[in-house]
Amino acid sequence: MHLTRAAAEALDDADPLAGFRDRFAGVDDGLLYLDGNSLGRMPRDTPAALARVAEEEWGRGLVGSWAGWIDVGTRVGDVIGTGVLGARPGEVLLANTTTVDLYELVVAAADARPGRDVLVCCADDFPTDRYVVAGIAAARGMTVREVPADVDEGLDPADLAAALDERVAVVVLSAVAYRSGALADVPAVTAAARDAGALVVWDLSHAAGAVELDLAAHGVDLAVGCTYKYLNGGPGAPAFLYVRRELQESLRQPIWGWFGQRDQFAMGPVYDPVPGIGRFATGTPPVLAAAAVEVGARLVAEARTGRLAAKGRALTGLLVDLADAHLAPHGVALASPRDAARRGSHVTLAHPHAWQLTQALVDRGVVPDFRTPDRVRLGPAPLYTRFVDVWDAVDRFRAILEDGGWSAHPEERTRVT
Repeated sequence: MHLTRAAAEALDDADPLAGFRDRFAGVDDGLLYLDGNSLGRMPRDTPAALARVAEEEWGRGLVGSWAGWIDVGTRVGDVIGTGVLGARPGEVLLANTTTVDLYELVVAAADARPGRDVLVCCADDFPTDRYVVAGIAAARGMTVREVPADVDEGLDPADLAAALDERVAVVVLSAVAYRSGALADVPAVTAAARDAGALVVWDLSHAAGAVELDLAAHGVDLAVGCTYKYLNGGPGAPAFLYVRRELQESLRQPIWGWFGQRDQFAMGPVYDPVPGIGRFATGTPPVLAAAAVEVGARLVAEARTGRLAAKGRALTGLLVDLADAHLAPHGVALASPRDAARRGSHVTLAHPHAWQLTQALVDRGVVPDFRTPDRVRLGPAPLYTRFVDVWDAVDRFRAILEDGGWSAHPEERTRVT
C-alpha cells in the first residue's frame, strides 16, 4: 500500500460508506476524532428525535404517550438485533446498563446449570465484567477461574479449552478485547463451551457496529453490549441484552421487576414473568435515551455491518502500516494483532510515555485514548472516519515524537480517561 496522503484521499474517494460521514455532527470542525470506540459521534438526526419525544410525546401527550413507550425496549431491541447483531426478532432487549444486563444474564445462566460451581472469565477482560463475575461467585459460593490472555494478542483458544470442564457453568468473554482490539472466534468459543455443557455470555461492547456479527447463525446463547460506542447512542445510553429464543423460557433472571411481569397492570401479588425476551426487563424503560439509540442503530443497520467491518479492517490496516513506517523508528510498538482478521476496529500502540503522548496528541487536535499500562488506543469508527483522518493523525503523532512535544506533559496521570 502506498503510504502517501494522496493515496489515503484516493481510498476516501472510493469509499462506499463515505456519505455517512455527513450525517454526523462536528465532522468538519478539524478535530481528528479517533475515540469512537469510547464514545461515538452524535448523528445529526438525534436532536430532532429527542425533541420529538420531549416536546410532542412528553410535553403534549403526557401520560397518554405510554401506549407508544411501553414496548420501546423490545422495539429498539429488534432494530439492534436484526440490523446489527444478526439476531432474530424478539431476541434483543434495550434496557439498563451493560453491568446490570451482564449480572442478570450470568445469574440466570448459572441457575440454568445446577451442580456446576465455576465461572470462567478472561484475566485481561474489561474490569466491570470481571467484577460482576467475582461478585456473583462470592455471593453464591462459586469459584472464578480466570483464563490468562496476552495483553496484545488476546485470548489463546487452547488456554480457554484447558479451563473448560464439567464444573464450569458460565463463561464470560468479550468479542473484542477492550485494550488491544483482539477479536475472539465467537462461533468456535461458543461451540467449545457448549460441548463442555457451559453457557457463554458475550460482551459485544467493542464489537457491535464495528465487526460483523451473526449471533443466530453462530448459535450464540447470551450477550450484552453498550450502545454509546459504535452505535452512537450518546453518553450514558442504555445497553442491550440478547437471549437466544430457545433459551428464553428456561431462564429466569434475578431482578424481578414489574416490566417483566405478565399482565403487569394487574398489579398482582406474585411475580410471573412474561414469555419471550420481555421477561428480562426490570423497570421503566429509558424513553428519551432509547430515541437516541434508535437513530444510531438505524444508521449502522443502513450502512450494513459487513461493509463497516471491511472498512474497519482497511482503516486499521492503514494505521498499522503508517505506524510501522513512521512511529516504530521512535520506539512505538504495535500492541494489537497484526492480522486484520484478528482485530476489531481499533489499534493500540505501546510506548513508555504513552500517557504524555496521549495528552500531546489532544493538544494537536487528535483525540485518542489512554489505556494502562503504556498504551495509546486509536479507534477509527468506520461510519464517519476517513482514511485521510488516519493519515493526518499518524503524521501528527510522528511530529510529536520528533520534536519532543510530549515531554511538556506530566508523567503521572492527572485525569481519568
